[in-house]
Amino acid sequence: QVQLVESGGGLVQPGGSLRLSCTASGFPFNSYAMSWYRQAPGKERELVAISTYSGGGTNYADSVKGRFTISRDNTKATMYLQMNSLKPDDTGVYYCSTYYYQRYWGQGTQVTVSS
Repeated sequence: QVQLVESGGGLVQPGGSLRLSCTASGFPFNSYAMSWYRQAPGKERELVAISTYSGGGTNYADSVKGRFTISRDNTKATMYLQMNSLKPDDTGVYYCSTYYYQRYWGQGTQVTVSS
């Protein structure tokens, strides 16, 4: 079965950095687009970044452009989100996701940006 496991969240001060990881199994990772979403308290889940199957194409929410970088290592079936210049508004639960006949989600990892 498809499994997506996120890691790397935590508490960081404004201006700091974090790198999230998503390890995937149960589907042909190197053939499918992958994405990162986040959900802040009291808000709807929103798309943060998306990568094509090869990693050659990426797209970002306007709010994170220039600060976040999505990447993937298809040899390790792992996707990453490098987050720099973090702001309090980046606080939330971050989820990795893919669509493989249906939408799948990881369990999420908490990111808190606070001084």
